[in-house]
Amino acid sequence: MILYLHGLNSAPSSHKAQLLASRMEELGLADRLLIPHLPFEPRRAIALAERLAASLGGDLTLVGSSLGGFYALFLAEQLGLKAVLVNPAVDAPKLARQWFGPQKNLYTGEEWVLTEDHARQLAALDVPQITRPERYLLLVETGDEILPWRRAVEKFAGARQIVVEGGDHGFQSFPQYLNEILRFAGLVD
Repeated sequence: MILYLHGLNSAPSSHKAQLLASRMEELGLADRLLIPHLPFEPRRAIALAERLAASLGGDLTLVGSSLGGFYALFLAEQLGLKAVLVNPAVDAPKLARQWFGPQKNLYTGEEWVLTEDHARQLAALDVPQITRPERYLLLVETGDEILPWRRAVEKFAGARQIVVEGGDHGFQSFPQYLNEILRFAGLVD
C-alpha cells in the first residue's frame, strides 16, 4: 500500500500524484494507493496522515513530495515505515519563514496565510537525523529552484539515492521512476 503526501499548496490532483495513480491503475494496483488532501496547517496534516497510516496497516510505504516529503520523513521515523522522498523539504521550518504571508493552493484555489505558528508546528516535526537509511529512497533533481537538493543528499546519507541532473522542483523526470517507486514499495518485481 502507498500513502502519497503532496506538498504545500498542492492537492491529490497534482501532476505527480496523478502520474502515480495512472501507473498503478495500469498495473491493476489502483486499490493500493491513497492520496488524501492534506490541510495547510502542519499539525492537522500530520494528524490526518497518522490516522490514515494506522488504518492502512504495516505493509505501507509513504511517498512524499516537497513538504509531503518532510511529513513522510517524520511519519517513517515515528511509525517505522518505508518512505520515498521526492525533492523533500528537509529544512521546512526554515523555508516556511522565507514564505510568510498570503498563499494560494495551486489546485483548489484555497487562500490562506503562512505564519510563524506554521513554522513552529513544522519545527516540532523536524527529524534531525534518520535512524535506518535502508527505509528510504531519495529522488532529487539538481535543478530544484526552491529546495537545496544537496541538503537532502546529506540528510539521507546511506539511503538509496537517485540524483538527476537538471530538472526543477516539480521533479520533471518523475514518470521515469514510477516503476522504481513501486519496486521499493514491494508492489512490483
